[in-house]
Amino acid sequence: MGFILDGLDAEAYDRAYSDGALVRRILSYFRPQAGKMILAALMVVATAALDAGVPIFIARSLDWISANPDPRLITGLAIGLALLGAASWLFNLVRQTCSAQAVGDVVLAMREDAVEAVLRRDMSFYDQFPTGKIVSRVNSDTAAFAQVMTLTMDLMSRVLLVLFIVGYLATISLKLTMVLLVLTPFIIGVALGFRAIARRSITASRRMNAEVSAHIGETVNGIGVAKTFRQEPAIYAEFLEVNRRSRRVNRRMRFVFSGIFPVLNLMAAIGTATLVYLGGLEVRTGVLTAGLWFLFIQGLQSFWFPLTSIASFWSQFQLGLAAGERVFALIDSEPQVVQTGNRRLPNLEGAISFEQVDFAYREGEPVLTGFDLHIRPGETVALVGHTGSGKSSIAKLVARFYEFQGGRITIDGVDIRELDLAAYRSRLGIVTQTPFLFDGTVRENIRYGRPEASDAEVLAAAQHVGGGDWLDSLPGGLDTQVGERGGSLSMGQRQLVALARVLLQDPAICILDEATASIDPLTEALIQEGLDTVLAGRTSLVIAHRLSTVRHADRIIVLRKGTIIEEGAHDDLLARGGHYAELYNTYFRHQSLSYIEGARRAA
Repeated sequence: MGFILDGLDAEAYDRAYSDGALVRRILSYFRPQAGKMILAALMVVATAALDAGVPIFIARSLDWISANPDPRLITGLAIGLALLGAASWLFNLVRQTCSAQAVGDVVLAMREDAVEAVLRRDMSFYDQFPTGKIVSRVNSDTAAFAQVMTLTMDLMSRVLLVLFIVGYLATISLKLTMVLLVLTPFIIGVALGFRAIARRSITASRRMNAEVSAHIGETVNGIGVAKTFRQEPAIYAEFLEVNRRSRRVNRRMRFVFSGIFPVLNLMAAIGTATLVYLGGLEVRTGVLTAGLWFLFIQGLQSFWFPLTSIASFWSQFQLGLAAGERVFALIDSEPQVVQTGNRRLPNLEGAISFEQVDFAYREGEPVLTGFDLHIRPGETVALVGHTGSGKSSIAKLVARFYEFQGGRITIDGVDIRELDLAAYRSRLGIVTQTPFLFDGTVRENIRYGRPEASDAEVLAAAQHVGGGDWLDSLPGGLDTQVGERGGSLSMGQRQLVALARVLLQDPAICILDEATASIDPLTEALIQEGLDTVLAGRTSLVIAHRLSTVRHADRIIVLRKGTIIEEGAHDDLLARGGHYAELYNTYFRHQSLSYIEGARRAA
């Protein structure tokens, strides 16, 4: 089966669970549904008893009718069958309703746990694993799990049906019953023999489906770039290759599953022929009546079908175990960011200190080594340097998005690992170069950081950014729909919305990661006015490639390969003629102050 798994390696957080461990984990989800499951089980027993009773009732009735061909007996037989059918339908309805509710509640709980686990994962998790594969586990695998759990309820009914029929047949003819049972271990053995290969093929199929989802998601998200560079044919060619692999893997999985039924049916056919022959001999010799022989012949269908279903179900059950295993692996994945406490800082002042901090995204590729930095409460610090110098990494560590490997980071003198992350991050305001807006209105996106804020507070925050003039360019004002990812707004408008969102949040620490890098000078001037308000009295980390943002900082930190090589005010650093002066002449000099001031006056 190695050919099935070629190129479909497990994720780093995947783990192997034994069947017993998986079943116990699944049962823990069903425990709150005990009442519904008990009622469903009672209905299963009742349904199985009725289904087993129908051929018995027919066989007995045939014997009675043969001995006494009274029309009233025939009428009674018809009425009795109708009543048995109606009772079976009613019991089955109750069973299906209870089991559907129980399975639905279990899947609901599993998805809630999976999504909660996804939300708890730190940013390094999303850097390492494609979003599409994560979504596949939360959505597709839980759906597959639900389907198999429904089959499990049907399995219970079939098991009881087989037991009822075998028990009754043994009281009629032990010889024929033993013949009926002699092939049972072989059928079960064949089905169990498929277990390992079925589990591996299903796992490969689930991974392949996740890969297809990830590829399609990446294609849709990057369609703009693809069209810009006219790469649609290349993307389509890549998809064809992934799709062909998916077809190959899923075709082999279907082959594995379809292969079990011909073998089981062959065994059932041998058993049927044997029973027909032996039963006919016993009827001929008078050991059995014709009605009892019919009961055995009829019982073949009531026995072989559920038995082969039970045997083949074990292979199908691997689908639920494989899906559950993938979901549980996601839930149980260990976070990289580990908190040692849940301390709250009710009056966060914003003092930030890096003490001999070592940090690397990947082992062996250090970004910061023995890094020291101290930021005073209320101070605005600008981080500048070439790409890869560690600017964004410092900001991400302050936000506790990643785990550092050595040293200590403190907030107001408290180790950041001892803080309650939810409470701490509620005091952080972050604006990135490409802000993410949720589908909805401008008002809803500004209110995102403070859901309880009133409309008046939202409007006040929006008006603080550039005097609120930018709202006039929105067709519906604050009620303008932003579209998916904010696609209905320009980049500058999205940035203004993100800044207003931070203003409304009123954080103690602000992080601006190149917030003005992708906008025009006019919008930059509007944002800069808002920044003066946002940054006032707050500790601020500013990563900027714009002179207008850097020159307003209280202190500029110049980085090179994770090391501070210069720090000071804008004019002082220029006078030194060091690396900052080089950066200024390379990146900042063309950003004419007069041009920026002119844009501000025009605004």
